[in-house]
Amino acid sequence: MRTKSTSFKPPRGRAGTPSPAQRGRAGEGVHVAKLTTRARELRQRMTEAEKLLWNSLRRRSLGIKFRRQVPVGPFIVDFLCVQARLVIEIDGGQHLGSSSDVDRSRWLEKQGYRVLRFWNHEVLKNLEGVMERIAVEIG
Repeated sequence: MRTKSTSFKPPRGRAGTPSPAQRGRAGEGVHVAKLTTRARELRQRMTEAEKLLWNSLRRRSLGIKFRRQVPVGPFIVDFLCVQARLVIEIDGGQHLGSSSDVDRSRWLEKQGYRVLRFWNHEVLKNLEGVMERIAVEIG
């Protein structure tokens, strides 16, 4: 007697393709999903300095597209320009002397990104100077 066999198919993303959480090495999808969720939260809770800089960057006043609070590898960067391979980080006083920031910048640079760091007060008091520095870096 023949029995009907059923096979289990894992859930798939839109159009039958695996979702990003389903691709990659074991456990990697969960990490990516957590980073994405955290990035969304950070976009909702930007500092005043981040909001001010974002309002300048989003208008494409430099002629290039930036994204905010973007997962890059194991990190979430404040601002990213993929085209220029440029990461911009806005730091508060808690970052003073931070060895984890040094490690983070090193990792990003190994991936081919240039990293610019500005203090909150630099952005708040000298936005024009910060934008000029970014423009110079973009070339």
